[in-house]
Amino acid sequence: MELDKMDENDWKYHGEGNKSLVVSHVQHPRVLRLLKYPAEDSENPPQTAEQAYRQIQNIVDFSSNVMSSLLGEKFIHSGEVVKLPLEFVRQLSIKVQHQRPAWRCDKVMDIYSGCALCLPNLTSPALHQPTHTPPLCIEIKPKCGFLPSPKHVSKDIKTKVCRYCMHQHYKVANGKWKRRSFYCPLDLFSGNRQRMHFAIRHLIEEPQNNFKVFKGGQCIYSSKEGSDESPDMNSLLHHLRPYFLHTNNRMNSHVTSKAVLNDFIQVLVNALLSSGGGDGSVVADRQAEGRGFCEASIFNKERIRHGSRGLPSDSVLFRILQTQMLDTLDIEGLYPLYRQVEQHLQDFPKERTRLQIEGPYNEAFLEKLQKCPSENDGSVEYAVAKVHQYRVAMTAKDCSIMVALVPSSEEEEDNERCENKILRKINTTVYCLSSQRQLRDFRPPAFSYSASILDLDPKPFDSIPRQLRLDQKIVSCYLRTGGALPKGPVREKEDCTLLFHPM
Repeated sequence: MELDKMDENDWKYHGEGNKSLVVSHVQHPRVLRLLKYPAEDSENPPQTAEQAYRQIQNIVDFSSNVMSSLLGEKFIHSGEVVKLPLEFVRQLSIKVQHQRPAWRCDKVMDIYSGCALCLPNLTSPALHQPTHTPPLCIEIKPKCGFLPSPKHVSKDIKTKVCRYCMHQHYKVANGKWKRRSFYCPLDLFSGNRQRMHFAIRHLIEEPQNNFKVFKGGQCIYSSKEGSDESPDMNSLLHHLRPYFLHTNNRMNSHVTSKAVLNDFIQVLVNALLSSGGGDGSVVADRQAEGRGFCEASIFNKERIRHGSRGLPSDSVLFRILQTQMLDTLDIEGLYPLYRQVEQHLQDFPKERTRLQIEGPYNEAFLEKLQKCPSENDGSVEYAVAKVHQYRVAMTAKDCSIMVALVPSSEEEEDNERCENKILRKINTTVYCLSSQRQLRDFRPPAFSYSASILDLDPKPFDSIPRQLRLDQKIVSCYLRTGGALPKGPVREKEDCTLLFHPM
């Protein structure tokens, strides 16, 4: 990317969140992420170019030095800070303005600093050799996958119903969404195939902001933000059908929509459970035993045919869950420590730098949170370490997973099948997940896959009081609106044999 030859016509609107706007290159798999300001600050930017540069560099440092160590380097793309020509940024802002959702236009793109974060476009992966069908990319925002310990919470309901399921009641009550999602993160993080299949199906049925499907870099399925319309499931199945028509080396045009959906979900389950080339050992977290079922989930636990052993230790879900569980105190148990740190900083303002409240996010920061004592010794160092742990855990609770699936060519599938026969003879483990019954007349599609974790910004120190207030509102609303969701029947699914070749 030649920064001195930037042309706004080479870039298109890709999406935006609360704090940044993203554009993607029309030819190369690159995106630029630019900061946003409140509209009232459009002519008076709230920070200098140097401060904007430091803000973005902090995001890069936090991702590469902290989250990469905790989540695994293979899952992380930290990107780099770039300085763009100001005229290019101004013209780009004008170009994308009409493509932005109206409800996002209370903020404007930063056109003053020229700073941006350059990242790979994970919706357009260039994996293996090109095939006739473009790659699929699925973005999942899994949310928090465990229940807090009863030791630090004031309301018993928090130890029985997960934050996501309670938050659904709050969002519906406040008009953010018209319908509740029946997705439960604890089902996805369970490691049990039935529960994971169930969770993903409900993500698809009511994706909200937690599930998107991209085909060849274009978003083909998501909830329309700010809209009451349900996403078009038939349109999604129309896009997916070509990827799941090959059975027994023949094109089967009569594959049902239910079969296509089940196969698609099973592919996702396999990718999320993949050890990604690691040892693949399964770890059961004894500390979290009893904290892996949510009473609001409509999954009928009695229908589980095979017990959950847990998640593979090198899978993307396991790494995210372990990082989320750095939050050992819940926001209620953490808040007194936050107040201790806040008071210390009021008394000794210069301590902000030593305690790394706003970074730098380097090895010393990581060491602070990793070497935090297990017991509170009353020191401000302990309090700061617990606050840092909570902030990192919150990032992991709010991250997204991008699963890229590239269909193999017929030649690749034939080669893979032959290789598998040889590998099985020499008793080498192949990531081939079999059904509980022998489906001899069915050979499923093969995909190359990769998983990445994105949205890894550091959470601000001063956001903790707001988090406590939100937590109190969510719990209060849930208790007021009648508690757990009504139980419903679980539709049975067919397990499929799906073959992967790790990248």
